Amino acid sequence: MSAQTSFPVLGNVTAQQFLDEYWQKKPLLVRSAFPDFEAPINADELAGLSLEEEVESRIVLTENWQLQQGPFSEATYKRLPDREWTLLVQAVDLWVPEVAELKSKFAFLPPWRLDDIMVSYATDGGSVGPHFDYYDVFLIQGQGKRCWQVGHTCHGQEALVEGTHLKILEEFSPIDEWVLEPGDMLYLPAGTSIPERVHGAFVDDHEVHSVVENLKSRGEPDYLDEIVRGPSEGGADAIP
Repeated sequence: MSAQTSFPVLGNVTAQQFLDEYWQKKPLLVRSAFPDFEAPINADELAGLSLEEEVESRIVLTENWQLQQGPFSEATYKRLPDREWTLLVQAVDLWVPEVAELKSKFAFLPPWRLDDIMVSYATDGGSVGPHFDYYDVFLIQGQGKRCWQVGHTCHGQEALVEGTHLKILEEFSPIDEWVLEPGDMLYLPAGTSIPERVHGAFVDDHEVHSVVENLKSRGEPDYLDEIVRGPSEGGADAIP
């Protein structure tokens, strides 16, 4: 595959441009990356997956940043409030073929760099809170709207909210934000040896799909040199 190949999910950016200008460097927002996008799984189906023993899932309640670990029961959902909670289900691509097909849209990255596809459903006001990540992520909006905010660089020493199992930043000052609508995609880069970004998702309503690109150190890819070369060789920065 040529590095100049175009991929619809990157908009007007070629694979080479993405690697040179955005990969592990800065966010990229692509409106209508998935035109006329129809979510491959709805809220009821996602909740159904969270009832299964084999499926990793969790619920985050915005009030006091409460965390509940699955598997859940139907009674769990009956007890939840009408708003301000989020359901997150890991590795949905292992259970729903239509979700797994989304990975084919990211063929400009070698398979060994791809982790699972996490899908989340959020009620109005639902949020996973301001936090920082160590991995690159492609966020695809399924239904409704979601506002993503990015803050200053974190160094891993920031104060966290006490009394919760979640690593929620005590202070968060957004420096940029984007409201995603169905079919929009936002790429957020990770850091190198330390976290380089913070993001807090504050939900307007409904569902967002997170296609997580978690960098891994194993494997012997035969792919674009710009991806696999280290900084000293003129390639993109790598996450250890």
